[in-house]
Parts: sequence; C-alpha cells; structure tokens
Amino acid sequence: MDFLRPASWEEALAAKAEHPTAVPIAGGTDVMVEINFDHRRPEYLLDLNRIDELRDWAVGEESVQLGASVPYTHIMEQLRTELPGLALASHTVASPQIRNRGGVGGNLGTASPAGDAHPALLAAGAEVEAESVRGSRRIPIDAFYTGVKRNALEADELIKWVHIKKAEGPQQYSKVGTRNAMVIAVCAFGLALHPRTRTVRTGIGSAAPTPVRAATAEEFLNAALEEGGFWESGKIITPSIAKQFATLVAAACNPIDDVRGTAAYRRHAVGIMARRQLGWTWEQYRGTGRTLEGAA
Repeated sequence: MDFLRPASWEEALAAKAEHPTAVPIAGGTDVMVEINFDHRRPEYLLDLNRIDELRDWAVGEESVQLGASVPYTHIMEQLRTELPGLALASHTVASPQIRNRGGVGGNLGTASPAGDAHPALLAAGAEVEAESVRGSRRIPIDAFYTGVKRNALEADELIKWVHIKKAEGPQQYSKVGTRNAMVIAVCAFGLALHPRTRTVRTGIGSAAPTPVRAATAEEFLNAALEEGGFWESGKIITPSIAKQFATLVAAACNPIDDVRGTAAYRRHAVGIMARRQLGWTWEQYRGTGRTLEGAA
C-alpha cells in the first residue's frame, strides 16, 4: 500500500487523477477501521491532512460552505445556530477523540447508510461540491447516494465543500443505538422545518440501502399544514396528522435484519422518532419561528 501525501489541493487533484483508485483519508475514522479489519486493502491512500482549506468554513447569506474535513467538534461549537440539525447529529458521533478528527466529507465519501451526518444533510438540504482536474460540480444531496456505500463521485473526483442551507426554522435529529457512545446507528432520523417555503424535509439513516428522504410523508404533511392553515395560525398539529406522518415515514424505510436490530424494530423506531420530532420542532416553531419571513 502506497501513501500519497500532497501538500496542496492542486497536488491532491493531480494525484487522484493519476491514481483514480486511491482512497482519500483525512480523519480516517472509517477507512482505518476497514483496513484494520482487512475489509479493504487499497493500493493507494491519499492523505488530505496537509490541506488546510478543507478545514475552513464560511457562513453566507443563505448557506454554509463547509470544508470536507471540518471536524464534528467545530460544527457543534461554531455552527449550532446555522446548522442545528447537523450539530445535533455531530453530538452522536462516536467519542470526543473521533469527533475531533472526523468530518462530514468522510461520511459522504464512505456513503454508509448508517453515517450519522446523512439524515441531517438530507433534511436541511445540501449540495456536495466535487472537484477534479477537469473542473468542479455541485451534486444535490438527493442524488448523491447511489447504492450501498456508493456515491455519485467520479473516480478522479474529491469532495471539497458541502453547501448546506442555513436553518430558517427548527431542526431535530435522533439516533437509536445499543448504547450512548461509540455505536453504529440502529436507525436515525432528521427533520427540518422550512417556513419560508412552507415545506418540511426529512432524512432517514440506517433503515434502507442508502440514506433516504420520506418523500410521501413530506408531501402529506406539507399539504396538511397548508390546507389547515397551520403555518399562519401556529396552532397545534392534530394527533391524526402526526400519526399519519409517522406511519408514512416508517413506510419509507426499507431495512434489513442484522445484529444491531430487526427490520420491524427499525421501522417502528423511525416512526416514533418522526412523530416526536414533529412535535418538538412544531412546538419550537409556534414559540419562535412564526416571525420568520413568509410564515406570518
């Protein structure tokens, strides 16, 4: 196994173009586990730790430009207001040591359905900026996951930035695991209210071959909130709407039975998380969110 250690982003892109099978490593929290257990033996490792710009971020008017290697700890400490769902997800990542090393780019590159960041990215609405010596492009998060641990990156591309819409309303995230730390998710769920467009977005993790949104549940809830005048009035969502939303979210799952949980349990747990998060986010919206543009 050869170790490539570029000193700049340009050198990294050139190395990836020359060695398309090279596996990028930054935090190493996924790659090293696979190598240590001999699940993966790449010909080349492409070390990105000398590239400081991958650890930069910028808060714009509408979105946050997040470097692929910004540690989860920084997201928790610096971006809680702009990215509350992702900050909550970051809290659930492994241990403090791993949160100090790992970043969203690694989660996206691995594309595991159990990756902690994915539901929050789906719910918030994100774009992945990939770059190669040929140029750069943005991939909508909905189109990024193409299969089990597969993504839409070309062989010569690296993730440079993740562009995530700033929160314009309450966001939530929950994860079910066999313990409170150092655990792969049995299932996870993220929810974000978008008052300006009067829409709700979801994200489901570890309950389908890829991270997914509950599209039918979103359509139902968007219609129910609009037709019932809930955005304007801020009135409490009826139990029947919350129950149907949870049922549709659970139906969006396509899980498996494994050592961490059964398919039936995953569906049930995701439905429970969806109902609870809807209650939490809507209560927060009723208290503070209706002053946002387009919601009053």
